[in-house]
Amino acid sequence: MTSETVIIGGGVIGLAIAIELKLRGTHVTVLCRDFQAAATHAAAGMLAPDAENILNGAMRSLCWRSRTLYPDWTRKLEDLTGLNTGYWPCGILAPFFEEAGGQGGRGAGGAEEQRSRGESLSSSSPSSPAYWLNKEAIHQYQPGLGAEVVGGWWYPEDAQVDNKALAHVLWTAAESVGVELKDGITVEAFLQQQGQVVGVQTNAGIIRATHYVLASGAWSNELLPLPVRPRKGQMLSVRIPEFAPELPLKRVLFGQDIYIVPRRDRLIIGATSEDVGFIPDNTPEGIQTLLQAAIRLYPQLKHYPIQEFWWGFRPATPDELPILGTSYCQNLTLATGHYRNGILLAPVTAALIADLILEQKSDPLLADFHYSRFQSKPSTSTAMLTHSANFSNGHRPAILPQQPPLSIQDSPLIIAGKTFQSRLMTGTGKYRSIEEMQQSVAASDCQIVTVAVRRVQTKAPGHEGLAEALDWTKIWMLPNTAGCQTAEEAIRVARLGREMAKLLGQEDNNFVKLEVIPDLKYLLPDPIGTLQAAEQLVKEGFAVLPYINADPMLAKRLEDVGCATVMPLASPIGSGQGLKTTANIQIIIENAGVPVVVDAGIGSPSEAAQAMELGADALLINSAIALSPNPAAMARAMNLATVAGRLAYLAGRMPIKDYASPSSPLTGTITS
Repeated sequence: MTSETVIIGGGVIGLAIAIELKLRGTHVTVLCRDFQAAATHAAAGMLAPDAENILNGAMRSLCWRSRTLYPDWTRKLEDLTGLNTGYWPCGILAPFFEEAGGQGGRGAGGAEEQRSRGESLSSSSPSSPAYWLNKEAIHQYQPGLGAEVVGGWWYPEDAQVDNKALAHVLWTAAESVGVELKDGITVEAFLQQQGQVVGVQTNAGIIRATHYVLASGAWSNELLPLPVRPRKGQMLSVRIPEFAPELPLKRVLFGQDIYIVPRRDRLIIGATSEDVGFIPDNTPEGIQTLLQAAIRLYPQLKHYPIQEFWWGFRPATPDELPILGTSYCQNLTLATGHYRNGILLAPVTAALIADLILEQKSDPLLADFHYSRFQSKPSTSTAMLTHSANFSNGHRPAILPQQPPLSIQDSPLIIAGKTFQSRLMTGTGKYRSIEEMQQSVAASDCQIVTVAVRRVQTKAPGHEGLAEALDWTKIWMLPNTAGCQTAEEAIRVARLGREMAKLLGQEDNNFVKLEVIPDLKYLLPDPIGTLQAAEQLVKEGFAVLPYINADPMLAKRLEDVGCATVMPLASPIGSGQGLKTTANIQIIIENAGVPVVVDAGIGSPSEAAQAMELGADALLINSAIALSPNPAAMARAMNLATVAGRLAYLAGRMPIKDYASPSSPLTGTITS
């Protein structure tokens, strides 16, 4: 059989992605080894990014974003199926004991230390508040807590969902929207050819698709060399007896290595975390450990009848963060390793992966969860050698003899009176890590690097520490107004960018790359807003480099108002479509009295060379480098292509003829 997209894994992550892709018009098949064995069934359904006190900033942002999606996401699933997911924004209470190692927030220490730690973490998200409760307050707020509880944190925006109900709703929703569900199918191997997956071998034969998603959780390592290991979790539930109040617990209790989650008729107690491989079953030691901790936290539990025991395998990575995004195969996407946050992260994972597959839109957050973070990061020179070896069957490239000097002379690139030798500008966004960005900038030999002011100012994911990551004594910063939808916004952000450049030592830097983009789907610039902002910024002394559609009339108007360059797009931002506006760019180049920088859409070195052969003065390339499996190597390739294209433009190409012309002259040949 052949499908458009095949998802390997029928847990909450695989099903959430399948539904999202199907609702966006894609034919989807889900291959599930054993629906009942999915980690979804081994969870308690807590949606607890605040109570978890997650230290990793990117992970915190991912979890917060997903929790925000939960109300609408579960409502959509319930509308599709008529079933209840058990979503309940009940809040989470994190009590703890006084002694070191006490409960609450996965931390240790006494009341003051725990309170200080919680205040520090909660202050990093003004939109996600937490409230400290002292001993008297916490016992009033939640009667029945153990006498040793001396305080705790209340996280009102954390929530829960009934994990088993959610699993059933997801399966039913997938069926209702037309996802092809195949339970009992074990994927044994990926069939790969020339960097592509061409099929999956299963116990039911070979299944083929256009695109594949690995979402098989703890079993992912059986198919690909990913550092995902099973972490067994044992759990149990107790039934609320008839003599108990209507619902003795109305919020989740979240302690260290123990949590108690109230349902309408029972309490869920969990969970152990055991690195024992795929060894199944509950154990007396595991259940005893859970019961002792739970009774200490909430003593009346000792009177409640035990209802059920179970266990499951959570997919853990070495850093306990998921693996999301592209893989070394162009048509294989990874969505695994969610560990204990799989249920929480289901909505955001589905949205991000669907965007990546269908729109080739890589959210900046994905860079922090790319599989390459587990690989050793070679130096730029080593990466280049390795990349070269891949294309030379393992042989070292020959050392080229020193070339004689060329007679062609080129002038430097001059923008707003400042001289640059390199004609390639690069960006800092979309990289999988700061290290990859640093290596790529070095490999590109660029002298101008553009930085999104808003993302640096707000410390957006992927931009933390970005301002300190490059040596601004050697690289000229080009602040940009990315994310601005109006002229007024762009003007304000440009002013911030100028101040940012000053703080980093570039006192005389008045450059700004002007972007005014209200169109969030195609990211096409607003010509009217761009012109309005440019006029004002030029009056304020900025050297304005405006990003525009390839509109010759607009380019001339911008030049007339005093812009330092014009930057026409080759094709939409990040699309990699190459030169789609060649004719207009040629007209702009012909009429321009300022440098013309081709920006956006270039996807390969051949396209970069072609743009320079047209007579462009420079290129700005970001996505084609950052989204390459080997960004540093691609950065070097773009550098070489820019130089080659410029040299070809200066040299002049041969005339095109309608007929053949022999390479060797006919005169002086030997006659028979």
